[in-house]
Amino acid sequence: MVALLFQQVDILSLVSLILEVPQKIDSGNLIMRDENDSDPENYLCSWKSEDDPSVGEYTFHIDRNGFPQEILRKGIAIQSRGGPWNGVRFSGTPNLKPNPIYKFDFVSNDKELYYHYELFNVSVASRMILHPLGNLQRWTWIEKFQIWKLYLTAQIDDCDRYALCGSYGSCNVDSSPACECLDKFQPKNKKEWDVADWSSGCERKVRLSCADGEGFVMHPGLKLPDTQRSWFSRNVSLDECKRVCLKNCSCTAYSNTDIRGSGSGCLLWFDELIDIRELKENGQDLYIRMAASELPAAPPSAKNWRSRLWWMIIPILLMTVIVVGLCLWGVRKRRKKHTEGVRRLYAENDGGSGNRDDDLELPLFDFITLANATNGFSIDSKLGEGGFGPVYKGILDKRNEIAVKRLSKDSTQGPKEFKNEVSCIAQLQHRNLVKLLGCSVQEGERLLVYEYMHNKSLDLFIFDSRLRIIHRDLKASNVLLDHEMNPKISDFGTARICGETETGANTTRVVGTYGYMSPEYALDGIFSVKSDVYSFGVLLLEIVTGKRNRNITHQDHNLNLLGHAWRTYAHGKVFDLVDKGDSSTSSYNYLSITDMAPR
Repeated sequence: MVALLFQQVDILSLVSLILEVPQKIDSGNLIMRDENDSDPENYLCSWKSEDDPSVGEYTFHIDRNGFPQEILRKGIAIQSRGGPWNGVRFSGTPNLKPNPIYKFDFVSNDKELYYHYELFNVSVASRMILHPLGNLQRWTWIEKFQIWKLYLTAQIDDCDRYALCGSYGSCNVDSSPACECLDKFQPKNKKEWDVADWSSGCERKVRLSCADGEGFVMHPGLKLPDTQRSWFSRNVSLDECKRVCLKNCSCTAYSNTDIRGSGSGCLLWFDELIDIRELKENGQDLYIRMAASELPAAPPSAKNWRSRLWWMIIPILLMTVIVVGLCLWGVRKRRKKHTEGVRRLYAENDGGSGNRDDDLELPLFDFITLANATNGFSIDSKLGEGGFGPVYKGILDKRNEIAVKRLSKDSTQGPKEFKNEVSCIAQLQHRNLVKLLGCSVQEGERLLVYEYMHNKSLDLFIFDSRLRIIHRDLKASNVLLDHEMNPKISDFGTARICGETETGANTTRVVGTYGYMSPEYALDGIFSVKSDVYSFGVLLLEIVTGKRNRNITHQDHNLNLLGHAWRTYAHGKVFDLVDKGDSSTSSYNYLSITDMAPR
């Protein structure tokens, strides 16, 4: 039964009520029905038109065939379906949600079957009507404007049209086209589907045969199919529901009757699945029966999985043992080859005994490894050469730098010296000795591998160059200062380089700046390292006095800075030369500039 409670009705509604009589049913509910209606079933009926309250074409009621569900009909034809009650809402009405206006519930038991709602605030007027055009609507009374305002409409889009996509078709209003077949199904009539006529529906790609191996595929988030041909039990679990369906060859799908909590109850379908739609929210899970070949691969049982695991592990372990064994055999063979080579080398100098195992405690390298590390002992990798032979820089494993000493065939040193170096350094390995990393005696070669020393030899530092540079134009403007006021000499355009035994030279072309030139250079063109000492002295004097050599003016004489300095010194007033300005700056410059003094 459907019991509808009205808090306020308009005048046209009162007219329709005059034609009806109240009746109290066994449950205690009060219903209104036609005076001449002997059928106790109650349902909503639309008006013929908005201004004609006589019986219209549309009816809305709870269908009791199979699992109870809401159905809207036009005459005897189903127009739309609210779906079965799932404990929270009707399956096909996701917009029926808890709200501040009214609460709702559905009662279904052996004695009663009805949907009812109750207003939270009795001062609010609300009514549910079936519009003459077939729309199920809820209206609320707005006191301020004295009008009824539409609160919601049950049918929200084209996917609410009954069986729009036919059997095993699913409607999704966000897709284009809206209808498509469920997974593992295909259109019954492809030509009709191509012109957007989906009424013929879909069929299975692989038909059911009620054979062993059949199972179910879950389809989440759906409006459940039409339940007119269904069976249900509220006391059966979902697992038991699955077993019951499998035992019946006519069973096509199953689901819960109640989705609250972890779910409960069992609902079975025994015919084609019709009127399915996908929902963005508040949908239900539907388990559809499929042939064994259409089911996803099932995970193996624990027992089968252990068996499979062993069959995978055993070959892997076997291959690992073989590979490791071959690697160890190769390493052993290679090491033995190295050892034999070193023994032969020792035997050449020990009277052929070769019994010197105590001298072999160091790593042995492949010749190919060292050749690759030094780019084939290329000239670009060569660091230098001595009496033993050339030394090359190499890189092992793309990161470790080494130095490789290669015994030259023309070297004055031979196997005896090679053996002696290996024995001595390998046993000492002192922190002040270059570390010997290993050796190689393959391919008729004798190679020693050392750690790489980045700054090379001391020879480069103490005997690098005996050449001397005479600047010939040392002055304040050619001394540049960095950000820490460190002086750097620049402008070597007039500089001359002298050999180790040379002290100077003579030139017919005097270049430089007068005032900084030594007398012998300015008059006779004779220059030497002493010439730069003279220029440095003039520069130092300018720093101390803060005056330029050639631009000084004095009331007692017309001498330049050098003459003035000598005269002041001769009168015992040497401190009068010091600049009376910022002494700290002068001292700083003096201390810094002394780093440039010619040596």
